[in-house]
Amino acid sequence: MSEPRPSDRHDASDSDETFAEIVDEATQRDPDLAVIEAGSRTLRAASGPPQADEVPARPSDPEVDRALRAVERELAGRWGETKLEPSVARIAALMDVLGDPQRAYPSIHITGTNGKTSTARMIEGLLGAFDLRTGRYTSPHVQSITERISLDGAPMDAERFVEAYQDIKPYIEMVDAQQPYRLSFFEVLTGMAYAAFADTPVDVAVVEVGMGGSWDATNVIDSTVAVVTPISLDHTDRLGSTPGEIAAEKAGIIKQGATVILAQQPVDAAQVMLKKAVAADATVAREGMEFGVVSREIAVGGQLLTLRGLGGEYDNIFLPLYGAHQAHNAVVALCAVEAFFGIGAEQPGSLDADIIRKAFAAVLSPGRLEVVRSSPTVVLDAAHNPAGARAAAEGLSEAFGFSRLIGVVGASGDKDVRGLLEAFEPIFAEVVITQNSSGRAMDADALATVAVEVFGNERVQVEPRLDDALEAAITLAEEEDEYAGAGVLVTGSVITVGEARLLLGRG
Repeated sequence: MSEPRPSDRHDASDSDETFAEIVDEATQRDPDLAVIEAGSRTLRAASGPPQADEVPARPSDPEVDRALRAVERELAGRWGETKLEPSVARIAALMDVLGDPQRAYPSIHITGTNGKTSTARMIEGLLGAFDLRTGRYTSPHVQSITERISLDGAPMDAERFVEAYQDIKPYIEMVDAQQPYRLSFFEVLTGMAYAAFADTPVDVAVVEVGMGGSWDATNVIDSTVAVVTPISLDHTDRLGSTPGEIAAEKAGIIKQGATVILAQQPVDAAQVMLKKAVAADATVAREGMEFGVVSREIAVGGQLLTLRGLGGEYDNIFLPLYGAHQAHNAVVALCAVEAFFGIGAEQPGSLDADIIRKAFAAVLSPGRLEVVRSSPTVVLDAAHNPAGARAAAEGLSEAFGFSRLIGVVGASGDKDVRGLLEAFEPIFAEVVITQNSSGRAMDADALATVAVEVFGNERVQVEPRLDDALEAAITLAEEEDEYAGAGVLVTGSVITVGEARLLLGRG
């Protein structure tokens, strides 16, 4: 294993002494592990105290909570995120009456199938580390609707969220009256985000598409940087039945003369993206060609990375997230920020490596292989399609030495639940099937029928209530002394993960 070089960080002499002390303390256990743990702990120390949980609880002020609930009810009365009329006409009309707030700041636009939110959080953290005021718009939320709109790296507080809605409500009603269909839930939130970013004002917006690209409500911005995370099969009824067909829709975010940061893709998806980029006279940087992950090593609490960006290599990067997929998200985020600053095209050189290290060491991504309890260890992951499930399974197997793993799965009815379950089958000793409170949730008995076909009857338990499912899984993990290293993974849906988070006291 390669040894981290603390001399590359500031206060080199102090870091050297700290590193040596930590190694000395731990060498009785395992010399290689001691070196890696020392590197990760030293890098964490250099980044300052960990950030607070970015998943806000309900407002403590009863008046604010009532006002937020009133806004949530009004938004819930609109078309949900899964009911779509493929057009940007309504959001464009709203932007017009609001004075085109989305043109008041530059932006980085993110599409893809998996990894969008984690990548957006990393981009936001990197830009903030360079003293830029940021706005981030992502979806869906884990627990609170206010998570979707972040300012300066923190979710918009409930009071400001309510104000943002009330500020544009008269304009929403004006557009509703003029259009064949009312603005949807997602379109209203997009309008709120773009208006709030202009009002703040932010230096740069980091925007994740809701679904697709061309006709997604977010696609009224003209971003100079377009990011495409890995494309796989999801929302096939709306986007297409092959990665290439899905890519054709997602390529719609590529604007004239933009820079495209392209994560590793299936061949047909990559071909579609490159063709679109050529048509738009865009510059393309491809993972595995112009940039990539040079090396990564498991570290305590995450992983140590060396990344090759557009401006050169950045080593000794501690990323407090698990899984190879997060390392790939990290290099995509790094290159997006380099491209935003013109690195690799308009100017030579690289970004300040110490700032990059500090920013990555402070990254949070709630609900993505997130540990929320110990004894037994309970991990949450929002994987909801086969590709996401495979990435989660690989990351979990790599980072945790569970002797026995119990799955808790609650999925949405419009997903490839068989593919999801098949991806987890090799790592789950048993699975507890459940359902969340969403109207989109697949009935627990129907999901269990598929689970029995995948796992066999003896490995499947059904608990329709999520609280009962969590209790059952934890009991199974604690069942026998020989399984003292057992763990629980809660997965299948962002909503399932969010509700589990609340039940386990993280809300």
